Amino acid sequence: MSTESAGRLVLLRHAKSAWPDVADHERPLGPRGLRDAPAAGRRLRDAGCVPSLVICSTARRTRETWALAAAQLGAEVPVRFDERVYAAEPEELLEVVSEVPEEIRTLLLVGHNPGLEDLALSLAREAVDAAEAEAIARLSEKFPTSAIAVLACTGPWRELAPGSARLADFAVPRGPKP
Repeated sequence: MSTESAGRLVLLRHAKSAWPDVADHERPLGPRGLRDAPAAGRRLRDAGCVPSLVICSTARRTRETWALAAAQLGAEVPVRFDERVYAAEPEELLEVVSEVPEEIRTLLLVGHNPGLEDLALSLAREAVDAAEAEAIARLSEKFPTSAIAVLACTGPWRELAPGSARLADFAVPRGPKP
């Protein structure tokens, strides 16, 4: 990724999980999550945000979210499951992103809150227009399950830092209710 070209960092929070009596890392998606994860994939596809690479938390709910979303993309996307994304702080997520090869133009992180929300708010510069200001305001209120934040970035991934990106889109796709 050259300084002149923009890359996209896409942050996808896992879909709504269930709360069975299992360790947090092993919680599966719940009924709403099973509906919403495919909607997230359709949103990515329809918005032209099919990633070149996915880095996904190793938690069961994130792996299930990615599998259901990926099935909607119409493309095979390489995925890396990285235990560092689970329960990560923004600084840890930036470290993971900094290792991505420069030729990757659209990177998708599938992870958890509060790390994803904090990362998006940290990276997003001051809004340049009313639509971006509205998106930042919605993101500041809540980064719900299945939410997608798309950040436009310039420069190499290793130089990504607070205030260095623009929030290009923020959406909360929902699947049809039964």
